[in-house]
Amino acid sequence: MRQILRILSEGAAQAWQQLIANKLRSFLSLLGITIGIFCIIGVKSAVNSLEDNIRGSLSKLGNDVIYLDKFSWAEDPGKNFWKWMRRPNQSFREYEALKSRLSTASHVGYWSFLGSKTLKWQSYSVENIPFLSMTEDCAEIFRLEFQEDGRFFSPTEFYNGTDVCIIGARISEELFPEGVGALDKFVKVGGRKLRVVGVIVPSGKSLLKIMDFDNCVLVSHTLARRGFRIRDGNMWVGKSTIGIRAKPGVDLESVKDEITGIVRTARHLKPREESNFALNTLTILSNVFDSVFSVINLSGFVIGLFALVVGMFSVANIMFVSVKERTNIIGIKMALGAKRWFILLEILFEAVVLCVAGGVLGLLFIWGATELITKLIDFDIHLSLGNTIIGVVTSIVVGVLSGLIPAIQASGMDPVEAIRK
Repeated sequence: MRQILRILSEGAAQAWQQLIANKLRSFLSLLGITIGIFCIIGVKSAVNSLEDNIRGSLSKLGNDVIYLDKFSWAEDPGKNFWKWMRRPNQSFREYEALKSRLSTASHVGYWSFLGSKTLKWQSYSVENIPFLSMTEDCAEIFRLEFQEDGRFFSPTEFYNGTDVCIIGARISEELFPEGVGALDKFVKVGGRKLRVVGVIVPSGKSLLKIMDFDNCVLVSHTLARRGFRIRDGNMWVGKSTIGIRAKPGVDLESVKDEITGIVRTARHLKPREESNFALNTLTILSNVFDSVFSVINLSGFVIGLFALVVGMFSVANIMFVSVKERTNIIGIKMALGAKRWFILLEILFEAVVLCVAGGVLGLLFIWGATELITKLIDFDIHLSLGNTIIGVVTSIVVGVLSGLIPAIQASGMDPVEAIRK
């Protein structure tokens, strides 16, 4: 064991001497390793950070929610566009049927887009604000959280269509001056006054915002029917969607089958007629992102691989030169009793040290780049421990491959011939 440690220390010392003695050659040779590690691990770190952000957004809504809609998330929006557009909107009557008959669902919610409106408070106003009407279970469907003492609509407010609303965090910041709370303030939309009963917690730095509540106003569906004159199932101002959260432990396919039967009955579809609706889940989006992230990761790997190959040949060139310069020294070591595996391990470890040096330099560049990007665009990109380990292991593998032939050549020398050179 002591002998192996001595071999490794001598290999490291010789690698350091090579770096110091031939700075320009070493720099150009290690540049390929540095660029390769930077490309592979840099792209992987960026993709992992993006993937964590998007999957975090999806997890907030949960994978146990089924969305009844006109369009299928699994298909290209441009494909069969007019077929989707001819489909009817989801109606409140269908929501009521699902609410009363679904045995596999814990919550059923119905929401509608009411168009963009101007919201006013005293002399302040915010324009082009999306308005959404919602039923009671939507708070559980979207897992809404509220600032301070805010809340969702009470059962009484919902059934009576009380003039109350819930606003997003961004609207609260823009409409009310600093230090003025939004709760219990009366805001105007058109000629109607609405009391603010809740401010939704901001969504943060999430890139994927399936429902961006930061910049919208929520009202109860009863108030929307009474005060905004919408018509269920054929609203001229926008579209409607129904969300169904499955009961714990219930298979989503069972819920889908039950939903399909209820909706087809509500729409009076014949047995042979195609269903004119789509049942979407967040797993569909997750699968789409899986394929996208795989392509990006593969692209970064291919680009980095070319750089690593160039770096590998450069390091191999250094090792061939190093072996040639130290031929007589190697011969003397072997003549004094050094084993061939001793020489092999020494040269091989020297190549590994050189490649690890280039890899560590690449990782330092990645760390600096992630810190800079995080501050510039206010989005968290991080170099994880797993990616750091992958970078170091990759450098070691490249070092072994680049130093293998020179090491075999050195260990196979004849001691007498080596001493003469």
